[in-house]
Amino acid sequence: MGCNVPEKAGLLESTGRGKFRITNRGLEILRSNPTGINTRFLKQFPEFLEFQNLSRQENKQDEKDEEPSRTPEEVLEGSYQDLRRDLAQELLNRVKNSSPRFFERLVVDLLVALGYGGSRRDAGQAVGQSGDGGIDGIIKEDKLGLDVVYIQAKRWEATVGRPIVQAFAGSLEGQKARKGVLITASQFSQEAKDYVNRIEKKIVLIDGEQLAQLMIDHGIGVTEVASYTVKKVDHDYFDDE
Repeated sequence: MGCNVPEKAGLLESTGRGKFRITNRGLEILRSNPTGINTRFLKQFPEFLEFQNLSRQENKQDEKDEEPSRTPEEVLEGSYQDLRRDLAQELLNRVKNSSPRFFERLVVDLLVALGYGGSRRDAGQAVGQSGDGGIDGIIKEDKLGLDVVYIQAKRWEATVGRPIVQAFAGSLEGQKARKGVLITASQFSQEAKDYVNRIEKKIVLIDGEQLAQLMIDHGIGVTEVASYTVKKVDHDYFDDE
């Protein structure tokens, strides 16, 4: 412990550069025969507590001064991303705790919001009706129904591995289908991701994180609280002056 620390508690006083003298308070402390003089012991003195508070404030200010300055737009963007990240996590937790029937309805709502299935009623009838060979539903790729997309939804906690994805691809083969979407509330293994990149059929994997982001982007399970529009000077307008 440096000499300046007991000094801040009034136990020592400076008599010159690098020189200190014990104070009356210091003598009283020595006469009490303390087991040790450390930071915890010195906290009984108001002067030392005030010194600690000032030191903390100075350290915080130093840390703040060292931070690179950010524009108001950067601060706003950072805050928005923090809010979005927290919202996505909350959504994912709610999805994982939902019932299988609710998850099925969520999948329908999301696919319709993405432009699939035609009407909500048609999509609701298509998804959840098959259950044949690992296929949970069939949905129109567009409103005209020129092609269809086969769906499988896994409201799992565990990682979805390659065997599940491979079985889904086999189900598509059995239906002579070319496109499929596999949605899970958890995540896919790297082997599963690598597998879909190697096969001829087009299978899109949507994990829990992407599911939550899509829900936010398309207004599924969320409601708008506030909206801020950031504007800037229109230089073209003033160029005509």
